[in-house]
Amino acid sequence: MDLVTLWFWLIALTFTLYFFLEGFDFGVDLLRPMLARTEPEERALTGTIGPFWDGNEVWVIAAAGLMFSTFPVWYGAVFSGMYPLFVLILLALLLRGVSFEYRNQVDSARWRAFWDWMSFGGSLVPSFLWGVIMAKLIEGLPVDGDGRVEGGFAAMFSPFSLVGGATTLLLFMLHGANFLLLRLHTDTVLYDRARRAALRWGALATVAIVAFVVMGYVTEDLFEDFGVVPWAFPVAAFLTLASIWLALSRRRDTLAFTMSGLTVLFATVTVFIALFTRGEVLPSTLDPDFGLTLRETASQHYTLVLMTWVGAIFLPLIIGYQIWNYYVFRERVRPDEGALNHGY
Repeated sequence: MDLVTLWFWLIALTFTLYFFLEGFDFGVDLLRPMLARTEPEERALTGTIGPFWDGNEVWVIAAAGLMFSTFPVWYGAVFSGMYPLFVLILLALLLRGVSFEYRNQVDSARWRAFWDWMSFGGSLVPSFLWGVIMAKLIEGLPVDGDGRVEGGFAAMFSPFSLVGGATTLLLFMLHGANFLLLRLHTDTVLYDRARRAALRWGALATVAIVAFVVMGYVTEDLFEDFGVVPWAFPVAAFLTLASIWLALSRRRDTLAFTMSGLTVLFATVTVFIALFTRGEVLPSTLDPDFGLTLRETASQHYTLVLMTWVGAIFLPLIIGYQIWNYYVFRERVRPDEGALNHGY
């Protein structure tokens, strides 16, 4: 494996880790208005993700930084071509972070409700737009012969990208519900509501994933160059989703969370497999010859060597810290005590 290929898959790894980790805390925030009935329940749900949410966001910073340093042309085309979407995601994440810090600064129900809805919006926007962005990477953008992306905000949205947005949104809600089953005490009403939410949103996520896979197969030739029979990936998706339902029905919470995590992993890796097998990291909808290939967007060899040493040092440190953080805050939460212990 050469350095260009290595760094492409390391970027895929960072995005996969980001969607796996941030996906469930987005999901918890999206489910909170539907699950919490009282202030202790609100604080408990926030407490389940309180020690983790900011650490999870490290991976999107890492992904963007690695793209910038190892594939600057790809980075420039994607981030400039979909600039409005990334600005909306950034503003939503900033608003979400502020809401966590400000929510309990004033002893007022109206004040807390305002920041709860700001947190909800700060999770809703990126959950949907990340799916749009991933779909557009497959579908392509109007890239001209000079590698510049033409078109405006409306060019970001198509039936395929909208289905991609709905898919990530619903999948994160399912992932968040399964995470709550691991974090809430099993003898609480919140735990029972989270289980029902996992079954409900899991059914909708299944429909969305099937629609995305079918549209990708029919309109985007998503599995054309995978090197395997086209139906292998849809079948894998069905099996993973079926395992979630089976685990929930048998009250195997760890298995349910693992399967929803694997579904997130499968969906993310599928996007990068599609890009890698096509040889284009950003197809052009104007002319197939204008698409950006993996090789032509990569940095020089010296830069890739330098980044390999940097990645070899810092990526294990980040992963090790997060494992330690999750271990320290592994205890389950209950509405009357857990959230308060975490400072939320």
